[in-house]
Amino acid sequence: MTFARLAVAWIMVAGWFAIATVANIVTMVRATKSQDAVTYIGVLPHYLKRRLLEAAVLTLIASLWFDTLGSGEWWLLFLLFGALVSSSKQFAPAPDNLSRGVLIADIVFDLARYVGAGALLAWRLS
Repeated sequence: MTFARLAVAWIMVAGWFAIATVANIVTMVRATKSQDAVTYIGVLPHYLKRRLLEAAVLTLIASLWFDTLGSGEWWLLFLLFGALVSSSKQFAPAPDNLSRGVLIADIVFDLARYVGAGALLAWRLS
């Protein structure tokens, strides 16, 4: 696997993660009908930095998957990664200002983010 191929895959996944993160934050602001939307917008750079690192690690794992183990059932692998990432939200008590529905929507966004990233990586790396 060439470095250029990995870099292009990482850029695609990082872009997807950035779009999904912004969409998730906008949804959280709308769902909570919070007047304190600045709180959510203020954490955006922190989340985007985290998503860049997360995209890099996921791209490296995907390159191992597609180059050595095969490309079958990639969606299940990335669905499990999404479930692993969102597991802390599933078992933690909901904050006072968030309803259970908003928390479930946040978990669904995490799962969709990872399956979408898996689709991009399957297309780019296999």
